[in-house]
Amino acid sequence: MLGKIALEEAFALPRFKEKTRWWASMFAVDAEKHAAEIADITDTRIKYMDKYGVRHTVLSYTAPGVQDIFDSKEAHALAVEINDYVAGAIKNHPDRFSAFATLSMHDPNEASAELERTVKEYGFKGALVNDTQRAGKDGDDMIFYDGPEWDVFWSTVEELDVPFYLHPRNPTGSIHEKLWANRSWLIGPPLSFAHGVSLHVLGMVTNGVFDRHPKLQVILGHLGEHIPFDMWRINHWFEDVKKPLGLSCKKTIREYFEQNLWITTSGHFSTSTLQFCLGEVGADRILFSIDYPFESFSDACDWFDGVQMNQFDKKKIGRDNASKLLKLGNFKGSTSRIL
Repeated sequence: MLGKIALEEAFALPRFKEKTRWWASMFAVDAEKHAAEIADITDTRIKYMDKYGVRHTVLSYTAPGVQDIFDSKEAHALAVEINDYVAGAIKNHPDRFSAFATLSMHDPNEASAELERTVKEYGFKGALVNDTQRAGKDGDDMIFYDGPEWDVFWSTVEELDVPFYLHPRNPTGSIHEKLWANRSWLIGPPLSFAHGVSLHVLGMVTNGVFDRHPKLQVILGHLGEHIPFDMWRINHWFEDVKKPLGLSCKKTIREYFEQNLWITTSGHFSTSTLQFCLGEVGADRILFSIDYPFESFSDACDWFDGVQMNQFDKKKIGRDNASKLLKLGNFKGSTSRIL
């Protein structure tokens, strides 16, 4: 398929080259290749995009990013630096690239102000945040965004009419030591990523974030971080058990997915799983993504291009849903033929 839009695509600051290489050595088969690709913004990336039919990429800062910094001033300063850097890197390629804002999530007012700045000054398409914000003197605290103190931030997201991408990060501190240290091979895509994000977003559901902010749009990667596969069970327990016991969220979990939640194909290139999600979530709420450079263009694009589905749904997932959600308009190549 030509003209695809990808929106979980990572970059890193060049000044962190050595740290990036060290980090990559813990999960990448070829750490040097990964470090080179994630630091590149346009050159290598555009070559891949042209080869595999990706017309537009939305960039976001790599995990754990700012969410790993528990000093609030340092975290905010780095977020501003990242946003200014990527805005400058893509300004000459508006048809090919846009970006999600990086935000320090220590303070809802500060996060609101930085999001507003990047959307209005740079035209950023929303924000991508790597799950909970580390906080506290030793970084062992976790800030969730599902309490009423975060309403000022979610109101800003609504007013700007941009989506919020809730992305995973590795477990840290006592959570890492108690749950994951002795099961280290389960950290990341095998389990911990979905574990963290699904807890967070379902907390947003049950703590009324979407009821207080009904226009809020939240994106989940990796075909929904396991939630679509538990949809019936979640719905059954919320509606038949938890609500009679006092759960106060106003809609069903399926309605939140119809009105507030999106899922992407990032890093999850399974035809049978996608078909399942089409049944549970529907083509109108699914977005194509790659998860580059953690995953490859060839794996993602060759797979998606070969999936057998009606061309209306393929076009929606491949580009139309993202174009509408992100207000991309008729960028060059957006009306190119599908196949």
